[in-house]
Amino acid sequence: MKKIAMIFAGQGSQAVGMGKDFYEQSELAREMFEKAGERIGVDFKALIFEENEKLNETAYTQPAILLVQMVAYKLFKEACPDIKAELFLGHSLGEFSALCASGAIDYVDAVELVHKRGTFMQEACDEIEAGMMAIVGLDDVSVEKICSEAQAEGKKVWPANYNQDGQLVVAGMKSDLVSLEQTFKDAGAKRALLLNMSVASHCDILAPAQEPLAELMEKYITDNFEAAVISNVTTLAYATKSEAVTLLKDQLVNPVKYKQSIQAIAPKVDMAIEFGNGVVLKGLNRRIAKDLKTVNISDIASLEKVTQEVCS
Repeated sequence: MKKIAMIFAGQGSQAVGMGKDFYEQSELAREMFEKAGERIGVDFKALIFEENEKLNETAYTQPAILLVQMVAYKLFKEACPDIKAELFLGHSLGEFSALCASGAIDYVDAVELVHKRGTFMQEACDEIEAGMMAIVGLDDVSVEKICSEAQAEGKKVWPANYNQDGQLVVAGMKSDLVSLEQTFKDAGAKRALLLNMSVASHCDILAPAQEPLAELMEKYITDNFEAAVISNVTTLAYATKSEAVTLLKDQLVNPVKYKQSIQAIAPKVDMAIEFGNGVVLKGLNRRIAKDLKTVNISDIASLEKVTQEVCS
């Protein structure tokens, strides 16, 4: 039996029309859309399948991504009921999908949880101009040094997402990020690109969101883990409610160590399956650990291809 890591991407992986193939061809998918929509008062069919501004608003982006990921995962489990995960791993928001896939939280509860998480994050940034910037072609130490020196000058900038070698996303006040664009380039960065984000994820700016999120997590998360989840904060495995609440609360104000997590799990698994829209993590994995085979399930065709490979 293959040792499989089940993995889930985060915010930024959304696209209009994602999951439509599942919805049109699966009664289970339609039922999941309806139940999730009833919980938070959202027409997910309209939100995800029709052009609209809300899909890119954090409070709606997060539940939409998680819902499509969980539809993909549950359809896979329906097709391959005997396949068990060696571990679960997500990138940022994706860690909540990983937690949900592990069995520690029901998907409808998870939809409400990340809807509120997105709201708390947005509220923490409402009165300020927050943002995020992708630094491409510069090593981690150099990016960290520039951020540290900027903080010493009173600027609010932090490393936020360790995606792969030469790609680190920083977060903070938008004006401070813009002021450092040339500094990053002078240090050797090929690009310092301000992202289309209205929140500053995984940094101190989100501290006000921590307690409200922790209260909701205490309400919904359980100790029912099928397998361990890898923490974005520590890169270590956890499989209890108390650890999940603490680590996902910490995740709001600490960087996502995705690169380091993949490096840590690569020797322990035979392959990874990415669930949900796109191939963001598949692309990152190829550059982080080229020997870790990663496949994706984003529609019925890819579902059938992967199930044939894994379940036969």
